[in-house]
Amino acid sequence: MTGRRRIRSTVLPRSLVRPARAGALSAGALAACAALVAGCGIVPGVTESPGDDTITVMTWAPENAGATTKPGMPAFAEAYGRWVNAHGGIGGRPLRVLTCDERDDAVAAARCARRAVAENAVAVVGSYSQHGDAFLPTLETAGIPYIGGYGLTHDEFTSPLSYPVNGGQPALLAGLGRTLADACGPVALVRPDTIAGDQLPPLLDSGLAAGGHDPSGDLRAAEAATSYGDTAERALEHAAAGTGERGCVVPALGDRTGIFMDSFRRARAEHPEVRTATVLGSVDQTVLDASGGASGPYEGAYVTGWYPEAGDARWDPMKEVVRAEAFGDNRIDPADAGVQTTWIAYTVLRQAVESLGDGEVTADTVTAALDGGLKVTTGNVTPTLRWKFQDTLASIGLPRLVNANVTLHVVEKGRLTAAADGFTDVTSTLRDAAL
Repeated sequence: MTGRRRIRSTVLPRSLVRPARAGALSAGALAACAALVAGCGIVPGVTESPGDDTITVMTWAPENAGATTKPGMPAFAEAYGRWVNAHGGIGGRPLRVLTCDERDDAVAAARCARRAVAENAVAVVGSYSQHGDAFLPTLETAGIPYIGGYGLTHDEFTSPLSYPVNGGQPALLAGLGRTLADACGPVALVRPDTIAGDQLPPLLDSGLAAGGHDPSGDLRAAEAATSYGDTAERALEHAAAGTGERGCVVPALGDRTGIFMDSFRRARAEHPEVRTATVLGSVDQTVLDASGGASGPYEGAYVTGWYPEAGDARWDPMKEVVRAEAFGDNRIDPADAGVQTTWIAYTVLRQAVESLGDGEVTADTVTAALDGGLKVTTGNVTPTLRWKFQDTLASIGLPRLVNANVTLHVVEKGRLTAAADGFTDVTSTLRDAAL
């Protein structure tokens, strides 16, 4: 099929993607900095002309882009910057947090990356973007690490400058398949008709196969459709295909999942009862809230996630930051996986910087610390994180995926609630995926 962007899966040697950073910004970079200020923010209380010991980082996300809006991520980053500076900085160094509105747009994402370079950021931390091919080459050329992206793109699990803290959609789909193998009759997967979408059925089917279940029905849908009535009908027909068991429909359309569910809600009354199930990235707490909560179409759905439920005590340190520095800021929901990922990403940054002691903090030294075997603990909201250039899942083209743990949730009264205790490690399931 033509007209689709091929997923980049080749990992370049570090010598080709990490040239030495210049000690000073070029005139062109300074001009770019001035041109890119619009749409970006900075933590109050930290000067815009930082001293030599100030650590500059950036966090970006779409802040007003419809279904993909994630204002809580940059808002939490700013709150974290205020909190850490109120407690002496990181290793005694002030933290300067820049934010950028990614707008769910490739051009804006590239612009944010160029500003990170112009501002001499040592890392991009806890960010959300579906446009990895637009910003990662810029970060790679400048040697700036991308710590704790949301895990939306294949590029985040292949770039040697990416340090993901979760397993992205690969882990979520494999874990969901394993759950549905025990809970469902026929399973219908609704996914984008794109090359990226082509990767989803093998991931879900790897989990189904691990539970002795037949493969899912692979239903392709237009990536940018404004209605999914026909697709919803086909999904319902497949899930109720005469086995006598209650089938399941799995929409995995990213920011278009909500549009599909509107069509699905209208169509389901004419069909036998089925269950829905999906993954974070297609649905999270902000989506549930926006779609009507307990009265919305996701009530009762299974959802695989990366982290413990929001009420777990392991999130208390993150919530303390919110209480201290962002009380009343409605952009920040501690139950949102984006906010949680940003907290974990800044935990990684803090431990990487602290591991440098009195040494210089630059993009290169932070990267060297992360590549040098640093073990990052996150208060057990993830396993201990450690990145290697070629990790366990390199054989299936995911060399940077180091956390394949997932959790199972169910939507009850409009909230994501734990449906099982603890984590499930789907590393072995992913290894068997026919990618």
